[in-house]
Amino acid sequence: MKKFQPRPGFVVQAYRFALDPGAVQEKALRSHCGAARAAYNWAVSWVSASWWQRKAEASYGVPDDQLTEWRTWSLPTLRKAFNQAKHIDCRFADWWEENSKEAYSTGLANAAAAFDNYAKSKQGKRKGKRVGMPRRKSKHTARLACRFTTGTIRVEPDRRHVTLPRLGTSRTHESTRKLQRRIANGTARVLSATVRFERGRWFCSFQVEVSKKARTAARPGVVVGVDLGVKCLAVMADSAGEVQYVPNPAHYDGALRHLRRLARRVSRRQGPDRRTGCKPSRRWAIANAERNRVHHRVANLRQDGLHKLTTEITGEYATVVVEDLNVAGMLRNRRLARKIADAGFAEIRRQITYKSGWAGGETVVAKRWYPSSKPARTAAW
Repeated sequence: MKKFQPRPGFVVQAYRFALDPGAVQEKALRSHCGAARAAYNWAVSWVSASWWQRKAEASYGVPDDQLTEWRTWSLPTLRKAFNQAKHIDCRFADWWEENSKEAYSTGLANAAAAFDNYAKSKQGKRKGKRVGMPRRKSKHTARLACRFTTGTIRVEPDRRHVTLPRLGTSRTHESTRKLQRRIANGTARVLSATVRFERGRWFCSFQVEVSKKARTAARPGVVVGVDLGVKCLAVMADSAGEVQYVPNPAHYDGALRHLRRLARRVSRRQGPDRRTGCKPSRRWAIANAERNRVHHRVANLRQDGLHKLTTEITGEYATVVVEDLNVAGMLRNRRLARKIADAGFAEIRRQITYKSGWAGGETVVAKRWYPSSKPARTAAW
């Protein structure tokens, strides 16, 4: 899918709100997310079937010009094939009308993107780790998400409800005034909405084209270098000679003792076992939910702290120098992996990059082997 290009003077920004759906609405949300997963699995099987068929025919000595034709994975092709199969396929014929068409489009679009990534990775056109062939998603482990691009997508004027296609109006856990005020003023336009279940609750994210006014940093002529670490989350040295140390909150380490106790409690309950078909007990579900709440709180604290730190940096300095760290390689160190993952090095760099653009600043990436930890070099930044 092509990336949306905003109009001049506009940026694409996401607004995310927690939802408080009722029992009926939550069932509909799970049905839409399940429909997206089913469409994804169908697309993966449909494309892969022609590959395996050609491989089998070639093993029997069938000439290349007589092999089964390749099935392309472009989104229009998948949509056309799916619309023909959903009426006759027993997996969809009875219930596909219960969900919005956007649910199936979500799964097909994800499948097309997965095959594109696989092809580019195999040809060496994609950076990073090699991407394997797309596989089917299990309903036990797949993330629940569904994207809406057409239909009624609206933030209600009362600032406590949102409306989505086929799902109707849902109450939000928090006020939507920040987005609704912009929409009412004509400085924002909703492009799409995505519902997702994560950290124990439902969220609705709106992709919005927002008009951004030109802003300047508080100290536009000062350059700051950010050196990330484990003991100190960030050491900031600017060109004015000031050095600031940001301690690492280590949220996960602080909750580790509590998590160990809860993990022992979960292990002593009767949990699920797919090999024997054993279902989890009610006491296991309660203990597991309590453990998950601690994990969710740690993740929320980390996210909140990183956003506050990066917003403060980009709001004060116009030019920010960050390191090009090999985070994936650093995570292979079993002695430091937990602390590095808890610090969120990659997330800090990602947030600084896009927030500098919003503030009219610039992000400079220092070379990986630059001696940034030496005091003399750091002060020179």
